[in-house]
Amino acid sequence: MASDTATDVFEEHRPVLTGVAYRMLGRAADAEDVVQDAWLRWTAQERDDVAEPRGYLVRITTRLAIDRLRQIRARGEAYIGPWLPEPIATDFGSTVPDTAEQAVLAESVSLAVLVVLESLSPLERAVFVLREAFGFPYGEIATTLERSEAAVRQLAGRARRHVEERKPRYDVDPGERRDLTQRFLTAAAGGDLDALLDLLAPDVRMISDSGGKAKAPVRILEGADKVGRFLFAVAKQPIPAADFTFPEINGAPGLVVFSAGKPDTVFQLEIRGGVIQCIHLMRNPDKLGALPTL
Repeated sequence: MASDTATDVFEEHRPVLTGVAYRMLGRAADAEDVVQDAWLRWTAQERDDVAEPRGYLVRITTRLAIDRLRQIRARGEAYIGPWLPEPIATDFGSTVPDTAEQAVLAESVSLAVLVVLESLSPLERAVFVLREAFGFPYGEIATTLERSEAAVRQLAGRARRHVEERKPRYDVDPGERRDLTQRFLTAAAGGDLDALLDLLAPDVRMISDSGGKAKAPVRILEGADKVGRFLFAVAKQPIPAADFTFPEINGAPGLVVFSAGKPDTVFQLEIRGGVIQCIHLMRNPDKLGALPTL
């Protein structure tokens, strides 16, 4: 197999490899490192007997991601404040024509689901990602993880129940979320506290991830009054050369605030019953590098 052919094959499958690695780790930079390691292994060994490159590359990537996840957890590094996955820009509509498949991919990369996946064991997480997000057969997952098919089915059932029991239930209509996001920005930026409070559920929660490297609450804020007044106070503090966009973030509408052309803050709203139930606020600069600049 020629070198350029090896490169072409790998690049053809890079999107699914990156998708698996990101869902396994919730960290875009670590996912890119894992995919790069998979590339090095792919080019360093004989490939003539590889009948199914996609499955082969997914096996390499999954095993590397499991090792990376175990290393991260073994370090047990203290994180200041709540932890959220690293936000990524997504656009499944332009790459996946089937709307049902779009919905599955969008949910599997959503912030709410990725937070729940953090509580799974590395093996459970791998099985859930490969089965639920990408639809791999149990037999192929068993080969990837070097486990029996019966064991993989048990892991899949346990992981699925865990996720279903713990993931929050929100409305998922993209149009409504986009509309509320724009109204949220208008009310906050315009200093209209009453309009902002009207958008918030009485028991709204705000989860802020700054890692101690930017100004943000280090505890989860609960209640419309606390959340609204915090956002109102933040809106009064001007951001240098601020600009705003409404891209798709982790499979759903989001709001990115830019400072001098670089992402400064990311908001994503979860809604139910026409009001905001949860606000994800991401300000850790180390986690915003995967987002495009202006």
